[in-house]
Amino acid sequence: MADLEEGFALTAVPLGSGPDGPLGVEQSGKTDQFLVTDSGRTVILYKVSDQKPLGSWSVKQGQIITCPAVCNFQTGEYIVVHDNKVLRIWNNEDVNLDKVFKATLSAEVYRIHSIQGTEPLVLFKEGAVRGLEALLAEPQQKIETVISDEEVIKWTKFFMVFRHPVLIFITEKHGNYFVYVQKFNSRILSKYTLLLGQEEKCVIQSFSTSVGRKFISLMSLSSDGCVYETLIPIHPSEPEKNQRLVQSQLLKSVVSGSARNGVALAILDQDHIAVLGAPLPASKECLSVWNTKFQTLQTSKELPQGTSGQLWYYGENLFMLHGKFLTVVPFKCEVSSLAGALGKLKHSQDPGIHATPHFVNWETSQGCGLGSQNSEQSKRILRRRKVEVSVQSEVPASTQLLATIQKDSEKHIEVELRKFLATKRTPDFHTIIGDVIIGLLGRCKAEPSFYPRNCLMQLVQTHVLSYSLCPGLMEFALEKTDVQILQLCLQQFPDIPESVTCACLKVFLSIGDDTLQDTDINMESVSDYMDPVQDGEMEEQTAFLQNGFSPEEDNCDSCAQKLKEKPQATADESTSCPVTPKRAALLNAVLHSAYSETFLLPHLKDIPAQHSTLFLQYLYFLYLKCSENATMTLPGTHPPTLSQIMDWICLLLDANFTVVVMIPEAKRLLLSLYKFVKSQISICSELNKIEVSFRELQKLNQEKNNRELYSIEVLELF
Repeated sequence: MADLEEGFALTAVPLGSGPDGPLGVEQSGKTDQFLVTDSGRTVILYKVSDQKPLGSWSVKQGQIITCPAVCNFQTGEYIVVHDNKVLRIWNNEDVNLDKVFKATLSAEVYRIHSIQGTEPLVLFKEGAVRGLEALLAEPQQKIETVISDEEVIKWTKFFMVFRHPVLIFITEKHGNYFVYVQKFNSRILSKYTLLLGQEEKCVIQSFSTSVGRKFISLMSLSSDGCVYETLIPIHPSEPEKNQRLVQSQLLKSVVSGSARNGVALAILDQDHIAVLGAPLPASKECLSVWNTKFQTLQTSKELPQGTSGQLWYYGENLFMLHGKFLTVVPFKCEVSSLAGALGKLKHSQDPGIHATPHFVNWETSQGCGLGSQNSEQSKRILRRRKVEVSVQSEVPASTQLLATIQKDSEKHIEVELRKFLATKRTPDFHTIIGDVIIGLLGRCKAEPSFYPRNCLMQLVQTHVLSYSLCPGLMEFALEKTDVQILQLCLQQFPDIPESVTCACLKVFLSIGDDTLQDTDINMESVSDYMDPVQDGEMEEQTAFLQNGFSPEEDNCDSCAQKLKEKPQATADESTSCPVTPKRAALLNAVLHSAYSETFLLPHLKDIPAQHSTLFLQYLYFLYLKCSENATMTLPGTHPPTLSQIMDWICLLLDANFTVVVMIPEAKRLLLSLYKFVKSQISICSELNKIEVSFRELQKLNQEKNNRELYSIEVLELF
């Protein structure tokens, strides 16, 4: 059985990718995040579960991205190629691709491949392959030609075979197809000629691969509408020779033979494939799932707005272009059985019983009826099945824990949870922890007096949770005003929605100091810069903190006059923290959280003006503390960065300036920010003047080749 769930548009606006769709969709460092590269200038990082962008980067006007961006899983950095030869590497903190690492290569790149467990590989258009590190060590190294003249790469795939990286790419020349397999553990490149199984010569429109124990299964969707399979040996007998591979027909007429565009193929598991295309000449394009074992259509979904013929498959999600939007279609594939393939699998069983499918060995059963089995043999089979059922009936520890949550006391649940967390973790540990939290929250809602706070704290501290795994946890903590759990969630969860982040900020700004005094808060981010500053140091420190700017030297008469009326108050504001250390630690957790400016701004407008002013005062204090160090950083463990501080100042002013400007208490702060920005503009202007002078000096230095070994020169700078 297979099922296509309801799809959703990943992009909030039409994707500007032209008629051919995006260049690629690649998995990022986290399983739920993907890099989408359009066929123009932009790379966008999306979080699928929240259906929102986390970051966007573009090359300059006039430059074109020619290779899909990928993630280097070893470093967490992103890699892209524009204008065929220019390679860029950046990370999440970078904003402008023009200012990140750049390497100009000596040959044109076809594709960069990156998977878990090995370094990225660069495949050039002439068939040569280089590891990223070796290429960056010498970007202008000579790249050899592997494929023959007029041979063009059509498709490529990079995967692991028995823990060793293998690259496969397919080329086409005058209607003939060739398969190259590069194994990096032995440095052997094998070449095969692909013999098409069709009587008439057809064009192969899409490829997909899967790896078995002895063979690499290469499936292809041809222009005659049929799916063909080719088995490539993992260990060829004569790897150095040009060998031949023959296709065999796997499925017939899965798409219309007249379709020339909008068709694609993806292998989902050993028995299921996804096909994109119109099933009949006059019909609309569809996304369908076929069972290759029993050659049956399992499910299909019509695409009325058309598609570009591109299909990407990651985990349990299919990515494709539907109309002008990149669409995600979740799917589920069950273990293949004849009943499931024919749509006759029964689902009316008791929910607590999990049916285990039994398969008939048709090869050994041919020629004899199933009812002619010896009675003693049947009894032995029944006894063996009873033993298997008794073994399978042992309840897993996670199921026992979920049952304990529903009925036992809070203390007993805490003991059982501690035992469970001490056991060996399984691959689905994170989903089990999410289910446990959902079970605890469900009981909390049913029994208002039940609040297992210690259990929730232990679960959050496992470092495997995300907001999407337990979406009700932070909402429940907001209802309880449990700032300790909220702080932990902000520090641990990478995918918190902006509305929840803003709700946490409101709680942190409004909660009373008396309440915070009795709360256990993690103080790591504030421990090293909350010491009070001595009065004798204030005047000298203020002059230094503003990057050479002094209030007395400012020529803004109205602003300066207002600031000089209470100089002592100004010093106190700029050198003492406006909030308590515990509140500062909570606010720092908000500063570290990820957000999208577009989604955050509307929620920031709902924060009361007094609280916005207090937060602005704290951010300004942090900036002044940053300025005390030449590195412009705060001391301590995981303190806010300067860019985070400045970004939040800009966000708050954008959202609340018209309200804050009317508050008398905020006037002095706004004037200080104004004077600070004015001083920065003045400094930038002076630096620009110096830059012009240095350019002239550089030109003069280039003319020194014609001069003697010793000379005296007088340079006049205007």
